[in-house]
Amino acid sequence: MKVFINGETKDIPEEINLIKLLAHLSLPQQRIAVELNESVVRRKDWDTTKINAADNIEIIHFVGGG
Repeated sequence: MKVFINGETKDIPEEINLIKLLAHLSLPQQRIAVELNESVVRRKDWDTTKINAADNIEIIHFVGGG
């Protein structure tokens, strides 16, 4: 199915949740925040949050530095 991730159209597997999506994209679960359709998704809800076709997902990486 097609979704929008950080403004780009991506094909992802059907029946996927946020945890599986991050693994599919080879992204670590630490130091990131996820917004789904303009709402921040709490980390504890990632496993139960299903992704649907045409969802708009923003994944933000936090980096350290000075």
